Amino acid sequence: MKPSRTSTLAVLPVLLAACASAPTPPPEGGEGAVNGAPTQTKPAEPAKKAALPYPATKTVDVMETFFGTKVADPYRWLEDERSPEVQAWVKAQDELARNELAKLPKREEFAKKLAALSYLESMSPPLRRGKRSFWSEKPADKEKRTTYWREGEKGEKKVLIDIASLSADGSTSLGAWIPSYDGKWVAYIVHPNNADAGELRLREVATGKDSTIDTIPGAEYAIPLWTPKSDGFYYVRVPVDPKIPASELPGHSEVRFHKLGKKADTDELVLAKNGDPETELDARLSRDGHFLVVNVLHGGNVNGIKFLDLRKKGAAWVDLVKGYEGSQSAFAYKGVIYLRTTEGSPRGRVFAVDPARPGRDQWKEIVPESKDAVLEDVSIVGGRLALTYLRKATSAIEVWTTAGKKVHAIELPGLGTTGGLFGEPDEDRAYYYFTSFTYPGSIFEASVESGESKLWYSLQAPVDPAPYSVEQVFYPSKDGTQVSMFVVRRKDAPKDGSVPYLLTGYGGFNISKTPAFSAMIYTWLENGGGFAMPNLRGGAEYGEEWHRAGMLTKKQNVFDDFIAAAEWLVKEKHTTPDRLVAYGGSNGGLLVGAAVNQRPDLWSAVLCAVPVLDMIRYPLFGDGKTWVAEYGSPKEEALFKALFSYSPYHNVKAGTKYPALLMLSADADDRVHPLHAWKTTAALQAAQAGDRPILMRVEKHAGHGGADMVKSRVEQGADMLAFAFGHVAK
Repeated sequence: MKPSRTSTLAVLPVLLAACASAPTPPPEGGEGAVNGAPTQTKPAEPAKKAALPYPATKTVDVMETFFGTKVADPYRWLEDERSPEVQAWVKAQDELARNELAKLPKREEFAKKLAALSYLESMSPPLRRGKRSFWSEKPADKEKRTTYWREGEKGEKKVLIDIASLSADGSTSLGAWIPSYDGKWVAYIVHPNNADAGELRLREVATGKDSTIDTIPGAEYAIPLWTPKSDGFYYVRVPVDPKIPASELPGHSEVRFHKLGKKADTDELVLAKNGDPETELDARLSRDGHFLVVNVLHGGNVNGIKFLDLRKKGAAWVDLVKGYEGSQSAFAYKGVIYLRTTEGSPRGRVFAVDPARPGRDQWKEIVPESKDAVLEDVSIVGGRLALTYLRKATSAIEVWTTAGKKVHAIELPGLGTTGGLFGEPDEDRAYYYFTSFTYPGSIFEASVESGESKLWYSLQAPVDPAPYSVEQVFYPSKDGTQVSMFVVRRKDAPKDGSVPYLLTGYGGFNISKTPAFSAMIYTWLENGGGFAMPNLRGGAEYGEEWHRAGMLTKKQNVFDDFIAAAEWLVKEKHTTPDRLVAYGGSNGGLLVGAAVNQRPDLWSAVLCAVPVLDMIRYPLFGDGKTWVAEYGSPKEEALFKALFSYSPYHNVKAGTKYPALLMLSADADDRVHPLHAWKTTAALQAAQAGDRPILMRVEKHAGHGGADMVKSRVEQGADMLAFAFGHVAK
């Protein structure tokens, strides 16, 4: 997974801003089969101690045995999202949740503030292709962005892609859009229902018309890589075959070449996958078109890198990295392959590799491992190496020569987050985006040669950072490990436990949690709340060792870190358990799901979004098999025991007084199947011994990343804030 999937390519970032058709057979492992008796269904009954009229929810007698352990699955029937019975149940849950959320005090006030922070004018820096410039904008009063183009830098502004026009109901989102190098074409990807699944299309820039021939389905992983001649592009494709289970699709992904004016079914196969559903492909093409480099993604790491010399007809793929798994990536520039790797250096370093002599003993280290910072990314901008680092979970940018000499650092506005330099390999002018907790996104223009930068565009948001302080603290986890955490609060906030706090985290897949502006978090702060975000093990903030300390059989460390963060906030009298709200999404939803089971007494409310919660059957749905490298397989005894010990769905305990919980599901999530949210909601509603609600809100026409219309984000954010504030002690 990266339940928050992003490409390692710099693909025109918007700066500023798998479905099972029927219940799936159980996984194999241990004795691994459903007990011989036929599945029985118990009559649907409302939860006996429900504080609300929850929809009637039946249970089924399903029991599996794994390595001598019996595992019950009473809500297995909720896995079949196509069943009318399941659809009716989901609809009833959503209606109940929305009715209850609408009654909460201050909800409309929150919606108004969120709208003021969200309906803002924004734009991206220009991308120059041929004699044309391309960029995107969103007027303050519009729901979606529009991409534009013009001749040169001062020509007439013209619409390229109006995202709102991609579907009548606004449910289709725009993915990557990449102009050809001559500026005549743009390849772009549309995602119906905001899902990951997508279709790649080709539009002629001058006419604004789409080609009726160049349409490519199976573009879930596609990033078009144009040739220098602009006569076609390489891309990663998955087959569109209903006979292949959605969870197996990554194993069938492949790299193909599309020639302009040809049908997709004639595209040349360049690299076929080996059938391993646990891996994905990420391709990069050198600017001169000489080398195609493929990184093989495995969970939160890369377990293989290979390259192909496209100048040599019939050339074979060459393995650059094989036998090492870690945080690494590679690309080619002017006949040299640059490799960022954590092999032998947990914080990362850079090697220059001669493609003619790719053996490990021939690599030349040009950027050594930093003593105090983690190397996040490296690219070529303005003929130099642009390095992006994390130092104590905040960003830094350095510029080095390709020979390995540091030139200078780019001075950032403060402690915050940037995606690094964005620009062309042969242009001095570059851009970077910067944000922090109380600093809305701004874009700066920088000179690679001099290192000087200036503000290029600033988001005009009604935000005043003056009343707030941002502090980074360190606290001990259960095993004594020191964990860093950002704490944001009003400067005059008392430390007497009276302040409601929102605690969020992620802890997985080598993903870092760093300071960034959020309309929802800022609204929480403006209403007297405090905010805390720890850098949990499993993330990338402190290097590959930090990541590995929170994966597989060590996943419990992540939950321990999060619980210890909550305990620290209480101990230091920032807040109290009846004023503490936990929030997490995706892998972070797993985090708060485990935390609410292990310490239900520590939270007043929980916000759990598009989560992974059934850790025994997760590989069978959505992108689940690509997460096995991170979580482990339930087919292996030691890993099964670890997974079962914390699996949120399986560890719900009847008769427990759970905090108020708002489950946030998305109806078109093909990455993390919504069954995780559905089954666990049913289990919690039946188990709840207290009088606090367990509600499930379903976002319509939304994938794993949610809906892309501003009004949808505002409405969901208002519901989340109203629920959180409505269930903390006053």
